Amino acid sequence: MKFRKTKNLNPKAERFHFLKYVGPGILVTVGFIDPGNWASNIAAGSGYGYQLLWMVTLSTIMLILLQHNAAHLGIVTGLCLSEAASTYINRILKNIILFTAVLASIATAMAEILGGAIALQMLFSIPIKSGSILILLVVLFCTFTNAYKRIEKLIILFVSLIGFSFLFEICIAGIDWKQAAIGWIKPSFPAHSMPVIMSVLGAVVMPHNLFLHSEIIQSRQWNLEDDALIQRQLKYEFRDTLFSMIIGWAINSAMILMAAASFYQNGNGTAVDDLAATGSMLAPLLGNMASLVFAVALLLAGISSSITAGMAGGTIFSGIFNKPYDTSDKETKLGILVTMVPAAVIILFISSPFQGLIYSQMLLAVQLPITIFTQIYLTSSRKVMGKYANSKHLNIVLWITALIVTFLNIGLFVTGF
Repeated sequence: MKFRKTKNLNPKAERFHFLKYVGPGILVTVGFIDPGNWASNIAAGSGYGYQLLWMVTLSTIMLILLQHNAAHLGIVTGLCLSEAASTYINRILKNIILFTAVLASIATAMAEILGGAIALQMLFSIPIKSGSILILLVVLFCTFTNAYKRIEKLIILFVSLIGFSFLFEICIAGIDWKQAAIGWIKPSFPAHSMPVIMSVLGAVVMPHNLFLHSEIIQSRQWNLEDDALIQRQLKYEFRDTLFSMIIGWAINSAMILMAAASFYQNGNGTAVDDLAATGSMLAPLLGNMASLVFAVALLLAGISSSITAGMAGGTIFSGIFNKPYDTSDKETKLGILVTMVPAAVIILFISSPFQGLIYSQMLLAVQLPITIFTQIYLTSSRKVMGKYANSKHLNIVLWITALIVTFLNIGLFVTGF
């Protein structure tokens, strides 16, 4: 392997040098604009108004900490989270951890394929089950042939357009900003809201993204023996993560705000159980084309996010065998198939597509503590990270994060689904 050499940069060059390191965080942010995320935000805003905005704030703060920490692992060790677990954790425990992570990837893929199928139904009246099989075939073709790279920028542009449309619309919608401000910072647990709260958490802090972020970072193969380069990577990666996640927070918040303004009036919510209804929220900006534009964006988001979920599944499964993600390897191919095929099969037995989206995101939150505790163990270990192991203060913050997620899960099981 050839390592990249570092060189001293003059102040002018330093201003633009960070662009070399930007990208992984923004790629993960595009994952925010996916069918499962849309469903969770619409359910939160339409059913509970501004009361659950605090979970978007809390989840985003957690995400910034965890994504940076996962990238930290990839930068310092040259291993993704799955490979590191296989290298440094007991074989039986490691297999249990990564098995649950694969299940989380399947739940993610199920939501993304289902979202794409809903879009096909909106556009061409194709039944959900048939549409799911079509989406699966398209995703597998794009993944194994790398065809996705040819249309990736177009998909990101179009899907981002919808995300930023929500940001624009809150400027012209009748938002109760006083209640929104309270909602962003005041935790609230309305009756029967725990499944939706946990779905918002799972939609923002997605376990598979922690694995994927560390894989994207480590795949750049920087010189692990160059301290100056590692320090520069850590600095710029954090800026990339912080900037990207703030955008994600704004888009998530905007979706809830628009759903609250559209469907929640005078303390009474209108339970939305159809993702197609989201298109009506874009009518002030897009007019009669709102539903069509939304359906196309939903289709592209479903395909894009399904590919990402398949990549994560391939990354995690390959890591079980202590191998990196590589679509030419049988372990990666099998991991992608193990993730995508069961996801499509599950959809065949789902009676309510919208509820399927909500509960899939909730299941991600249920698995999340396992991934977080694993990540903390690895990044706090001097055996794994050397002098770049987590500081005492960072460990405290990460443990608080893990405990909050754990207690929220306990609350979910106590109050019921």
